Amino acid sequence: MPQDDQRQTTVEAGAGAAQNPGSAGVGAEASVDPIAETLALLTAERDELKDRTLRTLAEMENLRRRTEREVADARAYAVTNFARDVLNVADNIRRALESVPADAKASADGALKGLIDGIELTERDLAKTLERHGVKVVEPQGQKFDPNRHQAMFEVPNPEVPAGTVVQVVQSGYVIGDRVLRPALVGVAKGGPKAAANPADAA
Repeated sequence: MPQDDQRQTTVEAGAGAAQNPGSAGVGAEASVDPIAETLALLTAERDELKDRTLRTLAEMENLRRRTEREVADARAYAVTNFARDVLNVADNIRRALESVPADAKASADGALKGLIDGIELTERDLAKTLERHGVKVVEPQGQKFDPNRHQAMFEVPNPEVPAGTVVQVVQSGYVIGDRVLRPALVGVAKGGPKAAANPADAA
């Protein structure tokens, strides 16, 4: 009989466990805190909005800088086409002065001297006016040939100067700001010693 009592007690315990199956797992899974969940969502939303704001500010700053650069370029190079046309006038004035022989210019007096002086004054005023608007003349005589600023028209055999040196200027060049408005037309030496390397270029 004691074995029957023990078996009955075991069956009752099992039945009790079957009637309340969740009692053994109480506390095994913690319930989600709604406040913590809401805080996490708000934090994520805040971070997203902050990132968007920073991106927008960066884009606005880039736009501001680009606009300032475009305005500065427009101001600096607005007269480019006009200046390029005026260079023809400067060339004609220079040709007029060069057409007068040196001895005739030296012995000129009266009306002829006044005419020559007036043309020279006009040339100087025109150069100052162009320079006031950012247009400067390029006189590369004796400089190393620079394909970005000069246009080689011919080569001149000259062993006394380094090869690639500008030995003759056919037509003056002009720059506006840091841009070439018109390259100088030049003659370049050939056959001389090689130009010494520039330390800055070597570095």
